Amino acid sequence: MAAAKGACFNHVSRESTDIKRLAQFYQEILGFEQIESPKFGFNVIWLKLAPSFFLHLIERDPETKLPEGPWSASAAVADPKSLPRGHHICFSVSNFDSFVQTLKEKGIETHQTTQPNGKTKQVFFFDPDGEFLQPRCFT
Repeated sequence: MAAAKGACFNHVSRESTDIKRLAQFYQEILGFEQIESPKFGFNVIWLKLAPSFFLHLIERDPETKLPEGPWSASAAVADPKSLPRGHHICFSVSNFDSFVQTLKEKGIETHQTTQPNGKTKQVFFFDPDGEFLQPRCFT
């Protein structure tokens, strides 16, 4: 039996040196909306993707020793096909083909696959900070 009763997903938090750039990316690419966020001693932007997926963007502490992402945002773009089994955030989309076309039009490098059962198309790409994203469409 689980220790927590009534547990459900609440949010994903991302630390970034440029939360405005990251918020714009998630709003333009995946349709998140900015919602009211509390005032802390550092900048935050809270986003919501209907009906109930929340993404909290947190201004990176310049004193932290933790890596920001799997690759530096100032480095050359990593190859999305090298990480299909790695850490990622996954979204379902209903307009897969036009979504992938939009990514390409924005110059975002992608890697597409279809699961072995042939029913799930996937596209892998990175956000501006190097977070690995995997939108998919079930057919």
